[in-house]
This record gives sequence, C-alpha cells and structure tokens, in this order.
Amino acid sequence: MTDSLSSSFFPDFGLLLYLEELNKEELNKFKLLLRNATMEPEHCQIPWAEVKKAKREDLANLMNRYYPGEQAWDVALKIFGKMNLKDLCERAKAEINWTTQSMGPEDARAGEAQGDQEAVLGDGTEYRSRIKEKFCIMWDKECLLGEPKDFCHEIAQKGQELLEHLFDVDVKTGEQPQTVVLQGAAGVGKTTLVRKAMLDWAQGNLYQQRFAYVFYLNAREINQLRERSFVQMISKDWPSTEGPIERIMSQPSSLLFIIDSFDELNFAFEEPEFALCEDWTQVHPVSFLMSSLLRKVMLPESSLLVTTRLTACKKLEPLLKSQRSVELLGMSEDAREEYIYQFFEDKKWALQVFGSLRNSEMLFSLCKVPLVCRVICTCLEQQMEKGVTLTCKTTTALFTCYISSLFTPADGSCPSLPNQTQLRSLCHLAAKGVWTMTYVFYRENLRKHGLTKCDVTIFLDVNILQKDTEYENCYVFTHLHIQEFFAAMFYILKDSMETRNLFFQSFEDVKLLFESNSYKDPHLMQMKCFLFGLLNEGLVKQLEDTFNCKMSLGVKWKILQWMEILGNSDCFPSQLGFLELFHYLYETQDEGFISQAMRYFRKVVINIHGKIHLLVSSFCLKHCQSLQTIKLSVTVESERKMLNSSHSAETWQRDFGRITHYWQDLCSVLHTNEQLRELDLCHSNLDKLAMKTFYQELRHPNCKLQKLRLRFLSFPDGCQDISRSLTHNQNLMQLNLKGSDIGDNGVKSLCEALKRPECKLQNLTLESCGLTVAGCEDLSSALISNKRLTHLCLADNNLGDGGVKLMSDALKHPQCTLQSLVLRRCHFTALSSEHLSSSLLHNKSLTHLDLGSNQLQDDGVKLLCDVFRHPSCNLQDLELMGCVLTSACCLDLSSAILNNPNLRSLYLGNNDLQDDGVKILFEALRHPNCNIQRLRLEYCGLTSLCCQDLSSTLSSNQRLIKINLTQNTLGCEGIMKLCEVLKSPECKLQVLGLCKEALDEEAQKLLEAVGVSNPHLVIKHDCNDHNEEDDSWWRCF
Repeated sequence: MTDSLSSSFFPDFGLLLYLEELNKEELNKFKLLLRNATMEPEHCQIPWAEVKKAKREDLANLMNRYYPGEQAWDVALKIFGKMNLKDLCERAKAEINWTTQSMGPEDARAGEAQGDQEAVLGDGTEYRSRIKEKFCIMWDKECLLGEPKDFCHEIAQKGQELLEHLFDVDVKTGEQPQTVVLQGAAGVGKTTLVRKAMLDWAQGNLYQQRFAYVFYLNAREINQLRERSFVQMISKDWPSTEGPIERIMSQPSSLLFIIDSFDELNFAFEEPEFALCEDWTQVHPVSFLMSSLLRKVMLPESSLLVTTRLTACKKLEPLLKSQRSVELLGMSEDAREEYIYQFFEDKKWALQVFGSLRNSEMLFSLCKVPLVCRVICTCLEQQMEKGVTLTCKTTTALFTCYISSLFTPADGSCPSLPNQTQLRSLCHLAAKGVWTMTYVFYRENLRKHGLTKCDVTIFLDVNILQKDTEYENCYVFTHLHIQEFFAAMFYILKDSMETRNLFFQSFEDVKLLFESNSYKDPHLMQMKCFLFGLLNEGLVKQLEDTFNCKMSLGVKWKILQWMEILGNSDCFPSQLGFLELFHYLYETQDEGFISQAMRYFRKVVINIHGKIHLLVSSFCLKHCQSLQTIKLSVTVESERKMLNSSHSAETWQRDFGRITHYWQDLCSVLHTNEQLRELDLCHSNLDKLAMKTFYQELRHPNCKLQKLRLRFLSFPDGCQDISRSLTHNQNLMQLNLKGSDIGDNGVKSLCEALKRPECKLQNLTLESCGLTVAGCEDLSSALISNKRLTHLCLADNNLGDGGVKLMSDALKHPQCTLQSLVLRRCHFTALSSEHLSSSLLHNKSLTHLDLGSNQLQDDGVKLLCDVFRHPSCNLQDLELMGCVLTSACCLDLSSAILNNPNLRSLYLGNNDLQDDGVKILFEALRHPNCNIQRLRLEYCGLTSLCCQDLSSTLSSNQRLIKINLTQNTLGCEGIMKLCEVLKSPECKLQVLGLCKEALDEEAQKLLEAVGVSNPHLVIKHDCNDHNEEDDSWWRCF
C-alpha cells in the first residue's frame, strides 16, 4: 500500500470510522494495546499521556501523525485482531482491498471514472452468493437437529407456499403490506422459515420482482451490539466487491429487512417518537435504531418481516403503524402422524403411541411443535421400553417425565446431578426470564444468578441449556416450555428453602403470578399452568427423587386462599377467566383439590370453543359442587363438519367419540350437582346427538334446575324433546328460548306440554322465535288451560293485529292467570288497541304490559287510556316505548295516571312528546293521587323549557324514585334548575338518567356538586336495568 493510497484512503475510510464502533470499554482496551505496540522496536512511541486523554477523533489523528501511510492501519488491524474483533477486521480489510482495486493512477482514473464506478459497484451477485453460503449451512443444521430429513423438506415446501404470499396485495383494501408479522408458539418454525426465505431469495426463487436486497437481523446478535449506525448493522455480510452499501439505501422501497425473534430483543421500546432517528448513517444506541425501523421513522418505504412469539405480540403491536399478521399454527394432524411414524422404527410402537396421543387432546395439541413432539415421543418411548402404561395426561406430567429422564442413567452414562443451590439458581434464572420476557442469556446473566461455568456445564450436558453456536456467550433453554417448567419449579423450591434471600425481588411473590391473566400477561400463562400441575403430589415426588431434594407444597394453601378471594369477587365471572382457571385446575389432576378450590364459586361463565376447552371444562365442572348458575356457550366442530372433513373414517369416529364423551361428562353436572338451579346455554352449534344427551340429563330425577335459558340455538327435532322435559322435570319454573328457531311448530309442541298438569312452568320467553298468527292460536288455548304460567314474552315476532287479537281473547278468559305480557316489536297497529282494551277490562291478573315499538300512535293510546282510567284495571307497569306518540296523547296519559292508583311504572321513551307534552304529565305527577315511582322519558325531544316544571314535580312528588332523561338537550340552564331541587332534602329521587359526558363543563360541575350534597342519588348514563328474563325493568326496585 503506497503513501498516496493511504493519504487518500484515510480521509474517507480512516480509523475514525472504526474507532467510533468501539464502546467505552473497548476503546480503553485499544489504548492499552496501542501503548504496548508502541514499545516494540520497529514502532515510534506515542506519548501515553496524549493517548490516555484522547477522544476517538484525536486518537485517529495521533496514529496518522506517528504512523504515516499504511503503518497506522497495520497497527490498528493487529490491535483489532488481539481484541478478537473479527468482524471489524474483515470489513476493514475488504474496504482496503476495494479501495486498492478502485483507485488507480490519477490520470487513468480521471479518464475512466464513470466506467470504473459501474464495474466496482457490482450487481448484488456477490452478496447473494455470501447469503447463499451462510444460510445453506444454517439450513443443513436445522435438518440435523434430530428431525427426519424428508420431513424437514416437506415442512419447507409448505413454508415456501406461505412465504410466497406474505406480501401479496390485500384483496379487500387493494393495498400491499409493508410490514408482515409472522407469529406463533415457541419452536413452531418461525426462524427456520425466515432463514429459508433468505436462502430462497439468494438462490433466485423468492421475491425476485419485489425486493432487490434482503437483510437478516437476528435478535441474539442485536442484543450484543451497543452503538452503531444502521448501515453498519447491516454491513456484516456485505462483500467489499459490491462497493459501498450506502448506494442501495437510496431505493428503500426495494429493501426487505427480516427481524427475527422480536420477542428476544432486550429493549423496552419506550423512546418517544420525536427522539427517534431518520438518518441511517448516524451512530445511535441499537435500541433506538430498531425502534426507528419498526416505527417507520427510518426508511419508511422499506418492507419488514418480523417474527415473534404470540406472547410478545402485545409489546410489538403498538410499535407498528399497520401490519399483516400471519400465525404459524405448526404441524397439521396429518403431519404429526407422519412425524410420529418416522420417529419410531417399530411401526407397532408408532401405532400405539399415535393412538395414545389421539386420545389425549392436550398432548396431541402440543405435538404441533416439532421439538415438543420429539420430547413427547422420547418420553413415551422410554415408558414403553420399561413396559409402563402410557400415562401422561397433562403438559406438566409430560415435562416432569422428560426432565427426569434427562438425569436418569442410560447406556452406561451417568449424568451429573445438580445440587439444590445449582437447581435453585437455574430456576431463579428461568423465573426472572419468563417474567421479564428474557429468553436469551449471556454470561453476565448467568453470573448474576450464581451460575458458574461448572454449573452451566451440568445443564448443557443434559440438554436443558443450549449454547448458541452462531453467537458467542449466548445461552438458551432448549425450548421455552423447559424454561417455563423450571420457572414454576422455583416457587416449589422457594418454599422449601430454610432461609430467605435478603434481596427479595417482586416476581418471587407467587401472589403476583396468581393475579396475572392471559390478556395482560400472556407470557406468564404456561409457567402458571406448570405451577398448578406441580401441585400434584405424584409429580412432585418424581422430581424429588430425580434431583434428590425436598420440595414444598405450601403454595397449594396460598392458591386456595387466592381462589376464595376470586370466588367472592363480583368482577371475576368472565368467560376467559374461567377457561384459564379450568386449564390450570385440569393440570393438577387432583379431584379433591379442585373440589376445594371451586367451593367458593356460585356462578361459572364459559365459552367452549374447541375440544380442549370442552375437555378441561367437563373435567372441572364435575367437581364444582357449590355452583348455582352455569352460563355456557359451545362451538365445538359439529358432526356435519366432521363428516365433510378429509379425515379418515377411523379418525373421525375417534374424534367424535371423544367429543361425545366430554359432552356427556359436562351434561352430567345437571344431576350430580344438587345446588345447580340455573343454566344458560346460548349461541351454540349442538347437533341432534348432543341435544339428546342434554335432554336426558335434564329429565334425570335428580336434576334440580329451575331456570333454563336456551337462547340462539337450533333445535334439530323441533321442540319435542324440550317439551317432554317440561313435563318430566317438575322443578323447571322458567324457560327462555330467545332467538332460537322454533317457529309455530315448536310453539305447538310447547303448548301441548303447557296444557299438561305435570308442567310447572311459570315464566316463558319466546322473543325472536319466528312466531306468527298461527302460533298465537296455540298459545291462546294454552293460556286458558294453564293456571301456572304468569309471565309470557313474545317480543320481536311478527304477530300483527291478528295475533294480538288471539292473545287478547285469552286474556279475557277468567281462567287466564297471566301477570306479565310483553308484545314489544310485534308489528301491530292502533287496531289492536281496541282488542287489548276489551281484554284489560275483564282481566284481573295482568299487572305488566309492554306494547313498545309498535305503531299504536296517539289514537291507539287514547283507546287504551280509557281502560287504564277504569278502577277495575289492575295494571301496574306500562311500557309504550317508540309507539309514535306525540304531545296530543299526554292529556289521556295524565288522566290515566291520576285515576289509576295501581300504576307504578310508565315508560314513554323514544316518543316525540316534547316540552309541551311532558309539562302536562308533570302536572299530573304533582297530584297527591299519583303513585308513579318510575318514569322513562329518554329521546323525547325535551329542552331546558320543561326543567322548571320537572323541578317543581321532583320537590312535591314524594313517590317518584327513578326518572330517565338521557338523550334530551336540557342544556346548562335546564341542569341548573334541576340541580337546585336535587340538592334539596325534599327530593326523594334515587336514580336519575343523564349522560354527564354530553353536557358542558359547567353543567358537569353542577351535577358533581349534587353528588356531594345528595349521596343517595345515583346519576348514570344507562339506568334502564333491564331484567334478563324478559327485558323489562318494572321489578328493579
């Protein structure tokens, strides 16, 4: 290298660029090595005082001054080599070579500048070649990790099909995604797939028309970097023969960056967006660079492919502007079967194992992940070799078996056994890692947890820990579930230790783990599952024998205390919460413990979606002996879907048999639980056989059910079975069939049961059941002969005036004992008012009538008010919501209010009454004869003009306790008038319906002051309090 070359090289690619890549610690080490180098005879000596205080730029200048030409670079390269900075050395040498090749004599370079530049820059062939070589080696390693080679290539073929369409245009929006998130469980194949994508791109088989360059960024490597420019980060595989990498950054739309294992990045990503960097040449902390790239502040036109575990999606999503998410589900059922048959040389064993796994829903689901499938096969193989029955039913049992097998002497080898301190250190490392979502550990992490090199070797030797072959000083648990298993063990070991760690960390408190849930803390769920599984005394004994140590089940009593708190909590009963809880309890396989844990619960709400949900729910519900109410939704694959699937007849029969067995177990709760009084089965796709099983349990002599809701269901046999159940089960008092497709034929069957003396039904809801006039004929006849039915809801059926006439005829009959009739949205008009008026004069039992959302209009209400005024009318609750009323009917309503002392509730919402109309009503309310307690006037077109009259009413009426005024424009002036009386002790109002948020700031302050002076008054937006049985609110006080 000549002096002229050095002088021209160092200004552009000099030492400063490379010294800037050194962190503070590395820079100090460089200075010390430089001091030693200058002591060698052939080198000039730079004064140490100057070197010691020099910043990076000063140090580069010193070296150029004392070592002119190529000498400075020779010294720097030797020091980089001694510091083991291989990457820095290789890149520097490559750039020197490129500079040597591209810089000729001045006169030649001047004449051929343009041609030389094009020749030197290259076309990406060298980069592709380097990527091909690197990722070929990686791919071969993937296929050598114990997986059958044919199987590897088959999985790769399916992955190829997925990769090809990741960046396709969205058919709905017509847009092409710039960011794609590939998510999936640990070990499902995300990294394998994106490495295959790199290889396929380099070989010219993928994204050739879409991306000119693809770069691979791995979390484990990124974690070890400190400060870099982004262009330096991606330069590690860039050949010098391609020319400066900066040239391709000018076309970012042709670049794809693959960020592999986002979940392993040790960054908080809390930087404010304004602080992020746009310039890819500037040096920043690597966390800033990654945040800038993900948030599209840097290179916004480029494309991203990000892989992450499902548990980290919540952390990733806020960083992305928009993305297409694709979930890798793992091996299909057919692929799992093929894997098992390739694993076992003995096909008889393969057949036996596959059959056993197909009967264990939990384990077969785990087999979606190839590594876990191998673990399962290994455990079952060992059991078969010992002649033991295949017994693993849960994830915890499986991993207990697997971990124990790793420390069991085999083939003459005897693995070293960790002592209790080493085991506890590993468990502490695992637990803290799960809590902080840290899955990659470096030497520093291991040292902090008291794990020496000797300790780590014990766990490396048995394949619990694994040293990354690609990245230095990098360790991982061989699978996330293994880390989560040891993390759960930490809490069992912790209680058995005699002394507590003085440096207590918050995650060590098991109470925090109990309080976590899958929505807020999805990354903790499997560890929590394992902890419950380790409450099984048999599994704990197995681990104690394996590790020759004592473990404690003291955590069991803490869990029971936590369960008592949950059972007494009003906010816990949610579908997600109970399913999670049942998963945990199932892991224990301890029926006595489940009975103890669930004795605090009176109500369970579960949404069963899939076979595993059905399995854990059926197992746990059998042991919930204190339950009084179950709310259930079941959407398991139906018989018809299974028949149309591609599975073999044998597989279908086996699946169908298991589902039927689980369902029978669940339904048996109807007669085995003596406390159960209420069941709500809704939005479910149950076939004929499932319903038959359900009816058999409903008719069991020990079934004590009183309230049954079968909402939004299909009845394959019509209503014949449910009708028979009404006569067999004489405890059943309430039946709600809302939204179910029973039609007039179904009503006919029900009415036949209602006429039978064995039927004790009192409350029947047939809302939105497809009834017409024909159904009303059967109902009318049943109402006359049945003296027990007191509540009937026919809302949302097309009965018309003809249907209402038939119901009115039944009401006239002296034997009709109906107390409540709901005819909301039944499509009748003012013509029906005449029929209803006549029947109300004769009927002595009816106290609640809902005629809402029908075209009664003012004339229809006037006819009805003639009856309401009559002293023989016993009506107490009248609902006229949305009946197209105006102020013209308010005089008639006022007369009814004054003359009918029985009337307690009046619902007039969604009618255009306006201020003039309600003023008339308020005047009647002030009369001492008025007994109205509840009044609804939402959406009635009211303004501040009516508020003075309302205030006067509230101060004089001592009976009115609830009024709804939402969705009216009362304004600040009107609120001011109301607040004066609301503060007064004379006002007896208990509930006021008003939307505070819709009012201005001054009005909100006035209402807040009312809340202080009158704490008995509740002001809320929704004060309807509809009763779930029949959607009415007349009994809410």
